[in-house]
Amino acid sequence: MQVITKITRQKNNPERYNIYLDEKYSFAVDESTLIKFGLTKGKILEPFDIDEINYEDEISKAFNRSLQFLSFQMRSEYEVKKKLLDAGFGEAVILEAIRKLEKLGFLNDETYSKALLETKKKTAKKGPRAIKQDLIKKGIDKDTQQKVLETFTYDDQLKLAMELAEKTVRAHSKKTPVQIKQKIQDVLTRKGYSFTVLNEILDQMQLEREDDDWQEMIELQGEKIWRKYASKFSGNDLRMKIKQALYQKGFPIEVIERFIEQKEIEDNE
Repeated sequence: MQVITKITRQKNNPERYNIYLDEKYSFAVDESTLIKFGLTKGKILEPFDIDEINYEDEISKAFNRSLQFLSFQMRSEYEVKKKLLDAGFGEAVILEAIRKLEKLGFLNDETYSKALLETKKKTAKKGPRAIKQDLIKKGIDKDTQQKVLETFTYDDQLKLAMELAEKTVRAHSKKTPVQIKQKIQDVLTRKGYSFTVLNEILDQMQLEREDDDWQEMIELQGEKIWRKYASKFSGNDLRMKIKQALYQKGFPIEVIERFIEQKEIEDNE
């Protein structure tokens, strides 16, 4: 057994105390550990007492490290555990620290998941599939994932998906309806929306074009295609290549025919 002969507050960290046993420095503890074990000058400690105190102090250090990590933003249990493992804390200590954090309300995966869902909806307009992947990366269990994602209503999905579709239309105003629909499909798929939502959005989109619009678009896109094939083909072969390329981009056949006729006139002048 050993006797506590001196207790001093650390200069650089006033919430930690140095414990001296039999006139020699032995270990340091947080103020909470000091109070919990009633550490005072003259107290006798057995070896198992010291082991228990050190274990409790490790938990306190892990808890305080977690609070610092959580002070910047909300975190999942998985993120906190990884942070503590990287800091060198043992599994048992981490488990106790996490239990304490959960008990005091500093750590709650369901609350965290709901906040992440709302953030991804508002800032990135992500759909359920993409948000599910975000939750998986944060170590959220399947039951919590499902429970939180069920709050993302179909109407909310349609609203956000439509905003993305309208933004895509504005960004590609010089494209054909076929090209724009493909762009919308790419965006909504990448953002994690279902095919059901995608198809409903496409059904609602009004992408008709006036004759002047078609003429402007084919002049922009057709010139590039014409230059590409005119150096390799001529005559009927050239006409077929141009027709195929422009038709795949969604241009009506009559618009394509007019464009080819005009180009042939220009080339013969």
